[in-house]
Amino acid sequence: MKHELHIFFDYICPYRLKAHNHLKELIPDYPDVTIVWHPCESHPRPDRYGPHSDLCIQGYFYAVDKGIDILEFHERMYQAAQKEHVNIEDIDALTEYVSDLVDADDFRLSLQLGTYRGKLEESNKLAFENSGVWAVPAYRMGALKLDAVENVGVSKEQIRHLLKNPCM
Repeated sequence: MKHELHIFFDYICPYRLKAHNHLKELIPDYPDVTIVWHPCESHPRPDRYGPHSDLCIQGYFYAVDKGIDILEFHERMYQAAQKEHVNIEDIDALTEYVSDLVDADDFRLSLQLGTYRGKLEESNKLAFENSGVWAVPAYRMGALKLDAVENVGVSKEQIRHLLKNPCM
């Protein structure tokens, strides 16, 4: 029986990067689990708490629409935001950083036009208004919820426990 693991995340969250690495390790052991990604902004505009990830998230929706390897896109966004310190609020800088994964001109234009802004707003609403997310990363599988502890995140063991018990 297939189970859906819904993951709410933001590329600027260092705890999400750690959890992402745990998940990459664990998920091959759970072939009956399908991941459903829900990017959401930890601090949406107009809040000012570090860089805004709205362009990265709109880029995620572009990648989904264009059939780009989502795990590779995730890796690139985490690297850009947290390791390489790319200005992820600058369309040209972000486009250049993923230009080998996407059609750069088309990607840039979609960000300039806000093609995926509505999907970003829907995803934020799903997370914060409909799914009870208050900190990322957050996981939902059936009736089970795993929410990050602010400034701590989630552990590999917590994720493993969730994956082992999808019907609880």
